[in-house]
Amino acid sequence: MRLLLPSCLALLLSLSVHAAEPLDAVERAIVPVAAWGGTPADASKARRHAITQITLHHQGEPFKPGTDPQAYLRRLQTWSRTSKNWLDIPYHYVIDLDGRMYAARNIDYAGDTNTEYDPSGHALIEVVGNFEEVEPNQAQLDAVVELMALLAAKYKVSLDDIKSHRDHSDKTVCPGAKLYRYVKEDYFRHKVALRLAGEQARSR
Repeated sequence: MRLLLPSCLALLLSLSVHAAEPLDAVERAIVPVAAWGGTPADASKARRHAITQITLHHQGEPFKPGTDPQAYLRRLQTWSRTSKNWLDIPYHYVIDLDGRMYAARNIDYAGDTNTEYDPSGHALIEVVGNFEEVEPNQAQLDAVVELMALLAAKYKVSLDDIKSHRDHSDKTVCPGAKLYRYVKEDYFRHKVALRLAGEQARSR
């Protein structure tokens, strides 16, 4: 039985490699800003940065099924610029209820925050919903893993630097207790590690 175990593990890894899309396909599936009706930020006002960390956020408000995520993004962009005087949406990516990924702020520009931490160097991911109140669904969890794996591979971010907003600030509960437990229990780091291993095996 012990002799068969490595073969079984190799088979499982092989199956996972063939089941998952390559990460460049994940990147191509991200809905660009122009497609959801957003406008580009003023590059002359941006703080440029290099990505060294990946940080998870939640919307912090209820997001009812049937809500148009593209309309939400347009409202968020307008609010961010007019009410907060920020460059743009504070996050670089937003994930909706169906696990669809949207580009928000240009990844080359540092994000913004209402708390005291400096988000420079952080790739910021927002998941819609208030996860103090509701559980993230599986499509959202899967999308977080896919996006984190893409960003970790592209920017050489270590697994230790995959964290959440509350790991950088004691003035917030973001990303909400029901999503934070997936960070605290290393669910995302574990799944991202498997995803990256699969991508590496695919390229051999």
